[in-house]
Amino acid sequence: MSQEPVSTETVSEETLSSETKHENKIMTKKLVLVAFIMLAFGFALVPLYDVFCEITGWNNSLNQGLAVYEEQEADTSREVKLRFVTITKNDMPWDFRALQSTITVHPGKEYEVAFRVKNRAKNNIVGRAIPSFSPTLASQYVNKTECFCFNQQTLLAGETEDMPMRFFIDKDLPKEYKSITLVYTLHNVTEETASLNIDNTVAAN
Repeated sequence: MSQEPVSTETVSEETLSSETKHENKIMTKKLVLVAFIMLAFGFALVPLYDVFCEITGWNNSLNQGLAVYEEQEADTSREVKLRFVTITKNDMPWDFRALQSTITVHPGKEYEVAFRVKNRAKNNIVGRAIPSFSPTLASQYVNKTECFCFNQQTLLAGETEDMPMRFFIDKDLPKEYKSITLVYTLHNVTEETASLNIDNTVAAN
């Protein structure tokens, strides 16, 4: 009779262990689902961002297009410091940096800077740089006559390239703007580009 409590306790532990395993399986399935959703969202981030900006006008730099620079007298009485910040998303196997992190400019004068990228992957990668400004309204006064950010960029495995950006600051820039930060966030759009090419091929046939 003294062994019956031991038997009862053993059954309870086995039952608890079974319930714990069941809960762990459910939790694992949930985590896998969350990871899948996050991965899918990451692939859709760039096009969704573009649509959001197009609808809201939040980031005017995406829709500016190339500006045309006309020779003019620079406003040498004013100096504006332009800072360049580069961000590479986690799934992007590129090194990405501005060759000049800061530049001091005069409104009305055209300047050129370059950004260096290197593809560390063993396969070709397509990237796209999304610009943003701080303060945000400064984007209305930074005119780009040439920029890698207007197009997707493809690098072969191990390839390094210097990508130019030519720009000028509008002389109408409010005088309180003495410093502007231009941030480029680099996204990996290799899979999206491949899918688009397949869709276009199917549509053409």
